[in-house]
Amino acid sequence: MPKDLCLQIGNKLPNAVESQLFGKPCFKINGKAFVCFFENEMVFKLTGEMHNEAMAFDGSQLFDPSKKGRAMKEWVQVPFDYKDSWERFALAALEYVGAK
Repeated sequence: MPKDLCLQIGNKLPNAVESQLFGKPCFKINGKAFVCFFENEMVFKLTGEMHNEAMAFDGSQLFDPSKKGRAMKEWVQVPFDYKDSWERFALAALEYVGAK
């Protein structure tokens, strides 16, 4: 169910291309990943206020796919409990990465 929701959200985003990141489903814009699905949660590349907002959710964390203390500082892993916010964060991530 969470993976299906991730794919639904990604497929609705303009110019997003489905791909893989660390062997997990992701979406890219201009060849750059901006969201992915990991451990039944959605991960977003964010900055500024949107990054702060995503980190404020209970259980949110910086994305560390290796689990070796090497978190990707712009990437926030948001729990399924906050799935109602996933689409908004996905749009913010798309705008952020697409503008670079």
